[in-house]
Amino acid sequence: MADTADLLKTPLYDLHVELGARMVEFAGYAMPVQYPAGIMAEHLHTREAAGLFDVSHMGQAHITGDEAALEALITADLSVLGAGEQKYTLLLNDEGGIMDDLMVSRPFGADGGIFAVVNAGTKGKDFAHMRAGFAGRATLAELSDRALLALQGPAAAAVFTGLVPEAAKLVFMQCGVFTLDGVEIYASRSGYTGEDGFEISIPADKAVHVARLLLSDERVKPIGLGARDSLRLEAGLCLYGHDMDEDRTPAEAALTWAIAKVRRERADFPGAAKILKQIADGPAQKRVGIKPHDKSPAREGAEIVHDGEVVGVVTSGGFGPSCGAPVAMGYVRADLAKPGTPLELMVRGKARAAEVASLPFTPHRFYRG
Repeated sequence: MADTADLLKTPLYDLHVELGARMVEFAGYAMPVQYPAGIMAEHLHTREAAGLFDVSHMGQAHITGDEAALEALITADLSVLGAGEQKYTLLLNDEGGIMDDLMVSRPFGADGGIFAVVNAGTKGKDFAHMRAGFAGRATLAELSDRALLALQGPAAAAVFTGLVPEAAKLVFMQCGVFTLDGVEIYASRSGYTGEDGFEISIPADKAVHVARLLLSDERVKPIGLGARDSLRLEAGLCLYGHDMDEDRTPAEAALTWAIAKVRRERADFPGAAKILKQIADGPAQKRVGIKPHDKSPAREGAEIVHDGEVVGVVTSGGFGPSCGAPVAMGYVRADLAKPGTPLELMVRGKARAAEVASLPFTPHRFYRG
């Protein structure tokens, strides 16, 4: 177990230790990377039943006031974000680089403001950037007194709606305020694994109680960061700071779908001129899926080669347990982004055959009704 003395701890830290987790540093927090069953077993259990993830290190905030102040910083159209709805969006810098990806939702109703969830490693920077951009027109209250759990997998709905029957009405990217065993929670039908499931915001002092209640169901097992990473990679989902950052635009990261149509038409999002030109002309590089042809996983930083020339770099890579083979994502020259294009990956000094692959590697199973 890593030395956690100087690290931040989530409200579930003691429970992780009790359950035998191996704790590591992640975004300044002591987080479980795996439990005794191991990453492979945790990954496959989530695909087959239900996994419970502690994501309390992520940033939660309640935003009220003039929503145009928030919209000016992101790519979503908040005017069509209805009560009980959630959207994935991007926080951009002035040059169109991706500062973060985040979820915005209205669990509290049409007049209750916006609930936002941002990444752990960027939350301080994100919130400071938002407050500066708001310039007093809107208010951001960081919800540091709340924990966040994710229940993911094909059995997640049966487990969760058995405790919260009203949540059965939710479909993918819908949300609301509910009561779970006397605890008020905010829940959305969403997640980071490609599976059906829920993300559940809970008062920090109730987090252990709710986690134990969910884990008391034999279909639910605790899952660490190791399997969380392999699950999201198979699902073709970006990890901030790896597959996207401030040096990448949405056009390069293959995330232009996160820019609302009306925002493109108005060209009123940060870096719009640059990004719209890239959409029209094509970016120089583009994020793609990559399938190695042998059993050697290519890790982050591995060079991507085509016809003897380095044409890109792997940003995420590893073994995909559900695929039974290595999988990766990375950036290549845009003219090489077509699925089936042959590539080579430099793994431990040797060129390994690979090809561009369509994403996701495993089908998404989000519940859409």
